[in-house]
Amino acid sequence: MDRGITTSRTSDGPVVRPATSSDGELLFDLVQRFATSAKPDRRAFDLVLQNLISDPSTWLAVAEHDRGLTGYCLGFDHYTLTASGRVAWIEEIMVKSVWRRKGVGRDLLTAFESWARARGSRMAVVATREAWPFFEALDYEERAFLFQKPL
Repeated sequence: MDRGITTSRTSDGPVVRPATSSDGELLFDLVQRFATSAKPDRRAFDLVLQNLISDPSTWLAVAEHDRGLTGYCLGFDHYTLTASGRVAWIEEIMVKSVWRRKGVGRDLLTAFESWARARGSRMAVVATREAWPFFEALDYEERAFLFQKPL
């Protein structure tokens, strides 16, 4: 089930489509390249991927070109009291370096926003350390600082 993720292609760019379990190997390769403080574990990754694919409040899509996956985006939506409705949260968005500045990230983000809008989300939110110019270029506004604590 695609949970509202539609497959799309713009010009000669990659196809944005729902991620499937058969994307696991290529998706894991992208995840390992993602700037993170944790080292991905393949067995845990496979279990998490299956859970994400089956969760209706999760949006997981990949950008695919004839030479493989070029990027992915993972997001969620949930209700909040302060927004008086749903808020969509972009958890991860990653594009291979050779595909950056070619519209892949924009296509992934636009598709995510369409999904969130269709589910009634009132806003999209993302925490980023390095990609803030990308989000500002797509009309995202800085609003807060991110704090985290390992559990």
